[in-house]
Amino acid sequence: MLVTLVQGPTQWKMQLFERPCPGEAPRPGGQIGEVELSTCTPPGGVPGKPAAPCFLPVLCCTFPPDSRAPHGHPQGCGCLTLEEALFGLLFGADATLMQSPVILCGLPDGQLCCVVLKALVTCGLAPGDPKVLVKILHHLEEPVVFIGAVRAEPHAEEEQREPLPEENVHSDCLVALGHQGRTLAIKAGWSESGTLVPELREYCLPGPVLCAACGRDGRMYHSTPSNLCVVDLTRRDTPWSPEKADGAIGGLPSMLCPASLNICSVLTLTVSSGASTGGTELLALSSKGRLITCSLDLNSEVPVPPKMTMANAGQKIKELLLDIGDASERVSFLKKAVDQRNKAITSLNEAMNVSCALLSSQEGVRPISCTITTSWSRLELRDMLMATCTLENSSSFSLDQGWTLCIQVLTSSSALDLDGAGSTFTYTIPVDRLGPGSRREVTLPLGPSESGMLDLPVTMSCWLFYSLREVVGGALAPSDSLEVPYLETLPLNLPKQEGVCLPLCKRTVDMLQCLRFPGVSSQQPARAPCVPGPACEPVETFLKTCQTPGSEPAGAASLRAKYLPPSTASIRVSAVLLRTALEGGHSGSHLCSATLQWLLAENAAVTVVRAQKLSSIQGTAPDGTDVNLTVREVSVTDLSPAGPIQAVEIQVESSSLANMCRAHHAIIRRMQTMVTEQAAQGSSPPDLRMQYLHQIHANHQELLREVQTLRDQLCTEDEVRSYSTAQKLLQVYKQLRNPSLVLL
Repeated sequence: MLVTLVQGPTQWKMQLFERPCPGEAPRPGGQIGEVELSTCTPPGGVPGKPAAPCFLPVLCCTFPPDSRAPHGHPQGCGCLTLEEALFGLLFGADATLMQSPVILCGLPDGQLCCVVLKALVTCGLAPGDPKVLVKILHHLEEPVVFIGAVRAEPHAEEEQREPLPEENVHSDCLVALGHQGRTLAIKAGWSESGTLVPELREYCLPGPVLCAACGRDGRMYHSTPSNLCVVDLTRRDTPWSPEKADGAIGGLPSMLCPASLNICSVLTLTVSSGASTGGTELLALSSKGRLITCSLDLNSEVPVPPKMTMANAGQKIKELLLDIGDASERVSFLKKAVDQRNKAITSLNEAMNVSCALLSSQEGVRPISCTITTSWSRLELRDMLMATCTLENSSSFSLDQGWTLCIQVLTSSSALDLDGAGSTFTYTIPVDRLGPGSRREVTLPLGPSESGMLDLPVTMSCWLFYSLREVVGGALAPSDSLEVPYLETLPLNLPKQEGVCLPLCKRTVDMLQCLRFPGVSSQQPARAPCVPGPACEPVETFLKTCQTPGSEPAGAASLRAKYLPPSTASIRVSAVLLRTALEGGHSGSHLCSATLQWLLAENAAVTVVRAQKLSSIQGTAPDGTDVNLTVREVSVTDLSPAGPIQAVEIQVESSSLANMCRAHHAIIRRMQTMVTEQAAQGSSPPDLRMQYLHQIHANHQELLREVQTLRDQLCTEDEVRSYSTAQKLLQVYKQLRNPSLVLL
């Protein structure tokens, strides 16, 4: 006979065909029986057409013990022989009396049903009645992937000898296995009244199950993607009582304990008994195409340790608890180390993103920027020049642990000590949790000092520093090697580089930004939170506060301002050059006023200059001396053969030679930037008288040689004669600072 299962639109259908004998021609229409098994609708598919099932049904032919079952078929390969008691309890008296094989069918929906083969033959070509022919034994509620049988209680004579390979062993336990590991075991038992009753028990084994097979020793082997396990359905290792709670004598184990064989991803499995060794041989095919043979000796006796006393048991428990505590402590420390390294990796990823974002945007809008502004504030009864650095995060990243904002303040050398180097101060401010869209402000004092001096210009540089030592070193190196000694064995690759520097901005604070204009500005200096500067002498502070507003301060500065002529310097710039450079931001203003606004663009008084359209203004330097800025239009007649050149003259005047030089230097620095930008645009100067330029150049060279001669005399003359030499030197410097040239 040939038994087939066909998937219909709404149910599974079992069909029985007569297989012709060898040598006979196949006869048409050899179907001799048909019955529907399941009425559930298969999932998916086009209406009217069945969808391909994810799991195929499992078929198994079961024979009664007295029938002529085919020999040479190992158990688990489609042919089973059950004991008479279990066969009758499962399939009924009709199947037992007819000595008919029974087809067991496990369906993808979880049903385990059976069909008596001879009853199906009698129905002929007409479909049989499912209610009569089909019996549902159980429902696993998951796809059935295996049906087998084992001998759970061997007879006394079978325990004394090993069955022959060709001997057909009658099984007393039917096993069905689901895809997720749900297992059903059915066995015949005796009740207290002496009647046969079926015993059904469900177990949960590891899944998902790829394949399974049963052995003759009462063991079942099942494969999962990660392991090949064996379970014992006999009672040899189970401490049970012969009297069961449900009244049945004997029975199945209360639970199954899988034992691992350390073989993974077995797709097909066959079990056979080893004739020579008395063990079990497995033949398996793995998912990678490997054919594996495995010999097992599961019946070897394991020596049982002798019983221990109560004292020994208590000591053993203490040792086990100490070991558990040590293992738990080590796990907690290792978990902490892993968390620190994960945090360090996350921080390094953020640092890499920030570095790439800053380095790839050298020009244009930067995702993380720093701006520097200056203002005067009243601090401890003194006027202090304050610098405010604003760090703004416009990116999508966050600056967390390891980031530091570094601000370097470099002052120029003192006017009284030209050969000396300027002082440098570096401030480090930790950046903690500066998220996207956040900003951080830092205010620092720039001066003046207690003596009233402020060495200008001051160069401020800001950059971000990411400390690799702090982030990576703290995660790799243990905090206390004595506390966690086993961490010393871990490989530590600490970074050799201290960190990464990312420049943000650089700004020069010069005299034009530090000038104050009390005569035109009505705004009072605001009090800003900052780092306190050095305190003044209390008596001097008291005298200054008690001084009347109309009185003049005494000292060298006031005497120099009263009796010595002011120092002046000037620079002339082409009016065409200024109009071209200033037409964007100062359109509509007078050229002189627009030039003064451009010079004081970074000063707080620029709004007053813009509102009043001033062309000259008097300011106060940080040490209290006056600095006058005057801008006027002039004509230069001797430079070009085409006629006079319209120019703008910027004049700086101060009673302090040092402050005049600082203001003159600040103006020249701005002019250099403007000329460089205009030259890049391709602007061409007018025709010039080259002979006149050569004469001016020669005059300047003569003045420079005279300067060198006078400076050499100052080093050799006494104090009386050096005074007149110094006066001549100042006059020469004044001529050099007022050239007849024009910036074109």
